[in-house]
Amino acid sequence: MLPGDFQIRRPTRKGYIKLGFLGLSGAVGLFVLAAILTFVVTAWLGRPLSVFGQTDAPTQPIDFPHTVHVEELGLDCTFCHRNVTKGAAATVPAVNLCMSCHVTVGDDLPEVEKLRDVHASGRTIDWLRVHRLPDHVNFVHEAHINFFAERDNVTPAEVCSTCHGDVGSMLKVEQVRSLKMGDCVDCHRENSAPTDCTTCHY
Repeated sequence: MLPGDFQIRRPTRKGYIKLGFLGLSGAVGLFVLAAILTFVVTAWLGRPLSVFGQTDAPTQPIDFPHTVHVEELGLDCTFCHRNVTKGAAATVPAVNLCMSCHVTVGDDLPEVEKLRDVHASGRTIDWLRVHRLPDHVNFVHEAHINFFAERDNVTPAEVCSTCHGDVGSMLKVEQVRSLKMGDCVDCHRENSAPTDCTTCHY
């Protein structure tokens, strides 16, 4: 063998294991990175994809069945969300409002028992927010509900479904529209509403 020549040495068994582990780690890392990027990009453009169990329908502290209250009992959105036609926020009903029925209705139902326990302890229910706009956006429910209800001669509940979807048929409430700026601006243009920045950003 001449000086400077070298021989190719095959990896040992231990070396093969290291190379295999390195390759597998790289593949898993690439997959995780691709999933995270997909989630972030889709969340930026619209609603995030459901990856790793992440959805727009969070599990609430008390499982409130809109299907029972809306579809079976026929309650209107405004029965519980009482501020929706009068103010900026739709508001979540107070525990006392729920208890106006559930003092006597719902015996032996686990979720009603949770509600009664909360009421008896004087606590509030920490509902998880489903629809969220950035803090620098001011959305006034009252203006939208009253405008469309009067113009189209429909109920507030029918107006609500424009942005929130058919909540009455949802087992778990989830976001159905992107609620991004483009979505709002397009709606304003279609309905001859103002599109200057100060309409929503003030």
